[in-house]
Amino acid sequence: MAKQIEKYELMAVISLKKDEEGINALVEKFKAMIEANGTLEEVDVWGKRKLAYAIEDETEGYYVLYHFESKPDFPQELDRVLKITDGILRSMTTVR
Repeated sequence: MAKQIEKYELMAVISLKKDEEGINALVEKFKAMIEANGTLEEVDVWGKRKLAYAIEDETEGYYVLYHFESKPDFPQELDRVLKITDGILRSMTTVR
């Protein structure tokens, strides 16, 4: 029998071209999306960090780590939305 609920970890890097309000709006947007489709355990805001390499001519990004539980089909939809959202430089969702 397949598992109904899995534990996931999402790391998102937000562009610093967004102002503080814009960054907070993106953090809250994905927090709300996760809560609507699963159980959000923790949001760990790392803040501004230097990138290992330049992405879209940016050398720093705003890092946010989400820990959540959801059904196995939700992370694929979350990744799709992250990829089309303006202001997200990189993201990665993994199973914990």
